[in-house]
Amino acid sequence: MAQQEWTSLFQMKTNIFKEGHSWRLQFDESLVPDSLDSGWKQYIRNTCARFKCSSCGRGWPSNRVMVVFHMRLTDEQGHVKVRAFRQNCKMCSEATMETPSITTENINILLDNLVEKIRIKCYHEDLGKTSKPFVSLDVKSPHEPAHCEACLTGICTRN
Repeated sequence: MAQQEWTSLFQMKTNIFKEGHSWRLQFDESLVPDSLDSGWKQYIRNTCARFKCSSCGRGWPSNRVMVVFHMRLTDEQGHVKVRAFRQNCKMCSEATMETPSITTENINILLDNLVEKIRIKCYHEDLGKTSKPFVSLDVKSPHEPAHCEACLTGICTRN
């Protein structure tokens, strides 16, 4: 995952908040869904991405890639932690979980939706339900829960 791309897009999108308020995005692979410290809010969204096995080189698309955000606003400092859940190759035994490669278009959609959730959950704005759908990939085979980290932790929308 191109963390620099996420961070720069996030900075552009959070410039809309009150003057003096700053937000930062941090990737956290130890983030546990539904396990929030006091004052933190959660947003879970699925998107699509491509994966590539580091053992055999096989690649596959998935429209079931879960991304978890934890957010908090303290005084004028906002903080968002993000974790994109991984998948592993169904062809390799003992395959490692691979990081998703999400298109810039879908990163933008995820971050637009995240900014809306920040406005609702941290600034208490009433925006209604307006989440944008992600741009899906052409996926030929069904989702494989045994190879999905989000399914294994119980948060996958397919589960």
